[in-house]
Amino acid sequence: MSAYETKEWLQHYPEWTPHSLEYGDTTLLDVYDNNLAINADKPATYFFGRSQTYGELDKEVRKTAAGLRALGVRPGDHVAIILPNCPQHIAAFYAVLKLGAVVIEHNPLYTAHELLEPFKDHGARVAIVWDKASPTVEQLRGQTQLETIVSVNMINAMPPLQRLALRLPIPALRKSRESLSGAAPNTVPFETLTSAAMGGDGDDVVSEPTVTKESVALILYTSGTTGRPKGAQLTHGNLFSNLLQGKHWVPGLGDKPERMLAALPMFHAYGLTMVGTLSVFIGGEMVLLPTPRIDLIMNVMKKHTPTWLPGVPTLYEKIVDASEKEGIPIKGVRNAFSGASTLSQRTVERWEKHTGGRLVEGYGLTETSPIIVGNPMSDHRRQGYVGIPFPDTIVRIANPENLDETMPDGSEGEVLVKGPQVFKGYLNQEEATKNSFHGEWYRTGDVGVMEEDGFIRLVARIKEVIITGGFNVYPAEVEEVLAEHPDIEDSAVVGIPREDGSENVVAAITLVEGAALDPDGLKEFARKNLTRYKVPRTFYHFEEMPRDQMGKIRRREVQAELLKKLGK
Repeated sequence: MSAYETKEWLQHYPEWTPHSLEYGDTTLLDVYDNNLAINADKPATYFFGRSQTYGELDKEVRKTAAGLRALGVRPGDHVAIILPNCPQHIAAFYAVLKLGAVVIEHNPLYTAHELLEPFKDHGARVAIVWDKASPTVEQLRGQTQLETIVSVNMINAMPPLQRLALRLPIPALRKSRESLSGAAPNTVPFETLTSAAMGGDGDDVVSEPTVTKESVALILYTSGTTGRPKGAQLTHGNLFSNLLQGKHWVPGLGDKPERMLAALPMFHAYGLTMVGTLSVFIGGEMVLLPTPRIDLIMNVMKKHTPTWLPGVPTLYEKIVDASEKEGIPIKGVRNAFSGASTLSQRTVERWEKHTGGRLVEGYGLTETSPIIVGNPMSDHRRQGYVGIPFPDTIVRIANPENLDETMPDGSEGEVLVKGPQVFKGYLNQEEATKNSFHGEWYRTGDVGVMEEDGFIRLVARIKEVIITGGFNVYPAEVEEVLAEHPDIEDSAVVGIPREDGSENVVAAITLVEGAALDPDGLKEFARKNLTRYKVPRTFYHFEEMPRDQMGKIRRREVQAELLKKLGK
């Protein structure tokens, strides 16, 4: 019998992780209300030195909910949130849920081109937006159902002294102010939304009673090989199950006061679950950073050292490098959980030496809320492997040619999964939803191996997603933009591995006759329609691209040829 059939991985569970858990009918609203009842006086958020208790946060949540209600938001409605990590983001997220509405998270650095199709798809009439991004979102009016833009000035959530300092006419401070906030004409300021004149004080706001664990709480957009954005619908039950699984994976999480660093963005499933909802579940303090800049992180390390730090390998390396260079101690981070790309033994050893804590690797997807597999946070962890399935999560390695057939232990195949954290499907895309499942099994699109003792390692990505700095880049989306350039005949966008386990986005291109290769011009063109991390770092000219019998470019062969040229 295979390791999948016998669930061999269970032998590696430490004593604090049950084989199975009771999820009941719990929703994120139950989590929120329970936490408020027992932790109202505990710190909830920390933003550039300003703290807020859960009781104070709740007042903001209720006022925000009352303002949204006055704008006509009702149960089941979609509300877009386009914000960096900040206290207003947390208040908006839970306010939308309180009303029984659905949160749609978007990257605040996205261009109008990147936001247009998702907005057409989800049809949100109200968007809560970083003021600097509001001119971009303004471009969606008339092309989508968007009516009201609520603008957020993050500076208003900072301590009074910092707010005052940022008003001073000093060049360095002016530059800081301009990076944090910008003019937002034709919008409703967040302070107006939460004012008594708009919706009242919110004292009458209660958790919407019709919400169940089957209700959709969150929609996050992801793309596949087609490049078309798909809205993954995550229910209250999906998100809660991953919280409960995660809490029992990490020894003692929540038994002591926890400071949880939100350096990863909350418009990503990983950052949202690992801090935005997990903190509320255990009564932890969210240490919020609007961007994962290393100087901001090290300032937190000096003044307000976190105990829980989810991240990606590059982030841990940068923190240790800065600690050594600047002499800033980082002891006190008890637990760290890494995802997105391969975690090296060197990174683990350096991190654990400097923090005295534990760092392990895991694996998941947007569609799985997001975690399905993790290395045990014990001596049973294994280098080079993403780990073993979470409680109540079943992983099977299937024959890609016949998904009903389970591959022998130690053999490669497609990673299939089922569990309470697996999403309910894509918004408005029945065919895409159907194709992403095989019976009850969600198809991850990743190639992996399960050893005879249940440990899993990833071999490749069928979907050819590039992971750079913890963000997913979908080749087809970038290629679609490059195809609009008059000099480009064809393109293949691939990832080139970096030493830190991440990848660089690069493009192989063929040019139209008579055109010259202009990398700077091509980058500038791409930046107009793509967020910066998606823009190819390098453009390589090919006279001819490798293709299959149908004429489709073989990205894997392009990548192999580039790696050979680069001596990698």
